[in-house]
Amino acid sequence: MVLNIICIVLVCLGLFFFLGGAIGIIRFPDFYTRMHAAGKGDTMSIFLIFVGVAIYQLQDFSLANILVAGKILFITVFIMITSPTSTHALIRAGLEEGQKVWTRKSGKGGESK
Repeated sequence: MVLNIICIVLVCLGLFFFLGGAIGIIRFPDFYTRMHAAGKGDTMSIFLIFVGVAIYQLQDFSLANILVAGKILFITVFIMITSPTSTHALIRAGLEEGQKVWTRKSGKGGESK
């Protein structure tokens, strides 16, 4: 019963971070801030959801479920390493291609007036 509540809370928090990242992608003014919202929100949400699923998997304690939970946690660690790296690579590519940084003086989309 307690583990179910913990799992539900973790998955709901993960969905909340996904929603926050999606709103950030829509609301933020330029490429760099949108990538920040996407990278941070997705990484945290995947972490919370996968940890919740791994804990849920461990309710029926057997060797098969331990292996499944271990694989889920391995995937979580892999995503925690690769997601910020790929976000950084995309931002660097945008910088090299000349994406403008938004300022208060610039207009919509980071283009200067």
